[in-house]
Amino acid sequence: MPGQFEALPGGGAAVALDEVEISIIRSLAVQLLELIGPGPAEDADDDPLAELFAEGPSEPPKDPVLQRLFPDAYSDPEGTPTAREAEEQRAYSSEFRRFTENDLRAGKREKALAVIHSLDALSATGEGGAVLQLSADDSRHWLGCLNDLRLAIGSRLDVVDEEDTDLLYRLPDEDPRKPMVMAYLWLGGLQDSLVSTLMP
Repeated sequence: MPGQFEALPGGGAAVALDEVEISIIRSLAVQLLELIGPGPAEDADDDPLAELFAEGPSEPPKDPVLQRLFPDAYSDPEGTPTAREAEEQRAYSSEFRRFTENDLRAGKREKALAVIHSLDALSATGEGGAVLQLSADDSRHWLGCLNDLRLAIGSRLDVVDEEDTDLLYRLPDEDPRKPMVMAYLWLGGLQDSLVSTLMP
């Protein structure tokens, strides 16, 4: 089980993690939370409809990582739209973002917090490690967070497609991006093994 999720009865998953792995995942999840930012003002206590009708930003974020996490809904990366089509795509994306981004951010925050809480609840056993056991719901939260972490790191590494990932394997050890690359590839292995446990 080391480094790989295994299925548990009832749809959950388990993985053995050492102290360093726990620390890395927790640190990355905290950084992701900081990047996503806090939720909108807590007016929902006074008015339950306030949150429902709260509008989010209409412009895409400036940070390339946030652009990857919250991409425009209407765009054609393959084609070259006409000026009019591009303007329509921007308008549709802006409207879509205004009514969905707050919820998307809240969902990503919830997943990252679930990862942090499950790691904090671990009791170390034996040689500085522990076996993390997740329910089916927690497994899905973990899967979403692992995906977000890989998107964030991949964005910092300029990973766009499979070819870029292949190049990462050939980076020399002295390359300053190497630790980030190792985290990216390791998280990919964790994510793949978790997906396998959740497959029917």
